[in-house]
Amino acid sequence: MTLVKFNPMKDLLDVEREFNRLFNVFRGRFDSDDSNAELENAVWMPLADIYEDNDNIKLKLDIPGVSKDDVKISYSDGMLSISGERMQESESKNSKYHRVERVYGKFYRSFTLPQKIREDKIEAEFKNGQLIVSIPKSEEAKPREISIKVN
Repeated sequence: MTLVKFNPMKDLLDVEREFNRLFNVFRGRFDSDDSNAELENAVWMPLADIYEDNDNIKLKLDIPGVSKDDVKISYSDGMLSISGERMQESESKNSKYHRVERVYGKFYRSFTLPQKIREDKIEAEFKNGQLIVSIPKSEEAKPREISIKVN
């Protein structure tokens, strides 16, 4: 029996790669950009939840089987990038796999953030296979209550 790896996220990553190439041409970016190299080498993309409260925007990414030391988070020009690698387990001589559905290799995910954040206060927490990135909003971006006067 031949072992076939199925990767449904590859097509989605290919679309993102093509859009990034297109936008980079229009932006005139011909320098060596690490985020483009990370995206080009990515094989999978972690799933993410994005939510916010009054003070923060939060990203929660599922990356089980990845050590926190294998995850790189960077922020530049309104773009938060998360990359890393999940290593494939070595196959023992006494066992053989019948199906491999989990994806191994390099991953990459990027998010465009609003301009009204406090980039110097971005924090990340890694717990139980989940990466939670907390991005504080600036004071101008926080909702405020406005009183209404009745005549």
